[in-house]
Amino acid sequence: MPPFVTVAAYVPPGVGLLAVGIVAEVFGPHGEGLPGFDFVLCTDRPGPVPTDLGVPLMVAHGLDRLAAADLVIALPWAGFRTPPGPAVLDAFSAAHESGSLVAAHCVGTFALAAAGLLDGRRATTHWRFAELLAHRHPDVVVDPDALYIDEGRITTGAGAAAGFDLCLHLLRREYGAAMANTVARDMVLPSHRDGGQAQYLTSPVPEDCQDERLVEVLAWAREHLHEPLPVAELARRAVMSKRSFARRFAAATGTTPHAWLRSLRLSSAEELLETTDLPIEEIAHRVGYGSAAVLREQFVRRRGVPPRSYRRSFTNAP
Repeated sequence: MPPFVTVAAYVPPGVGLLAVGIVAEVFGPHGEGLPGFDFVLCTDRPGPVPTDLGVPLMVAHGLDRLAAADLVIALPWAGFRTPPGPAVLDAFSAAHESGSLVAAHCVGTFALAAAGLLDGRRATTHWRFAELLAHRHPDVVVDPDALYIDEGRITTGAGAAAGFDLCLHLLRREYGAAMANTVARDMVLPSHRDGGQAQYLTSPVPEDCQDERLVEVLAWAREHLHEPLPVAELARRAVMSKRSFARRFAAATGTTPHAWLRSLRLSSAEELLETTDLPIEEIAHRVGYGSAAVLREQFVRRRGVPPRSYRRSFTNAP
């Protein structure tokens, strides 16, 4: 199937404005060279919809747009303990039955559970409400730690800013890492975060990092990714002890040097797999792995598929 083009997000009364902003930012316009999504907000009755901040949001489209989109998203709302009405649940079910991708993050997951779409599947939500979700929907396998869970045509995400993780994952899965990385850079966000809801950033140093020495060293590391790059060498270039370097690195990025390098190597490998026909062995060496076997082991462990299968997902390569 081709990647999704039309995206419809369901806006319930009491919707979280943060969640609206997240989906609008990811699937809104990003300039030339990026796909132009047909993105709309829809609700039960078009017109002003109350939000969690008390500011009404004008929504022009009804549920017919929800059932017709390639990707439909259930947004979180303040009254999630009361399920949406039958028309909303039917719209989600109809979209799923017609082949649409269905997603939700935070307590928006409760809407998909109420529609019966999560029965027998793994799902996540905001950690604070994971126990409630499991209690109300015992047929759902709830993982309270995951940032997002991909079950094929149904994907769920954790709370608050994890909506970005969910949306960027869908972009990465359907359009490739290069596309997700470009959109993430446009939003000044990490393109991928490993770990669970109590996790760390695995990205280049944030744009607002004030540690110029650290920024320079890590920029150098990205240019020399084909080299081993032991932490001792990075610390030496930063004119710090290993302990001081690790402490300042964690303060700037929220993660460890090893985790940062691993994520950077894998992201670079993804882009090379998508955009070049280089042999896997050559890609492994370019991103700092000693052999194709080592790259394969890391790729399968962190991305769930071997590099060759990943390449076939985005190219016509054999």
